Amino acid sequence: MASITIRNLDETLKTKLRLQSAQHGCSMEAEVRNILRQVLLPASAPSDFANRVHQRFVGLKVESLPIPTRQEVRTPPDMDL
Repeated sequence: MASITIRNLDETLKTKLRLQSAQHGCSMEAEVRNILRQVLLPASAPSDFANRVHQRFVGLKVESLPIPTRQEVRTPPDMDL
């Protein structure tokens, strides 16, 4: 594996990269690899819907999602009027 060093990176760009990598649940280094892979590698054959959905949410930490509180069940309307 090769490695590179990026010098003179604009602080605003670095901040955006840090925030985006945090949203995706990965390191800044992994985020840069993903960005480079998406931009530079040819697109693979179209995948099926389930695979695309999986790829979209693969980094999501399910345990951190809020669980909504349950609401009381409404009484059905009286239809005998």
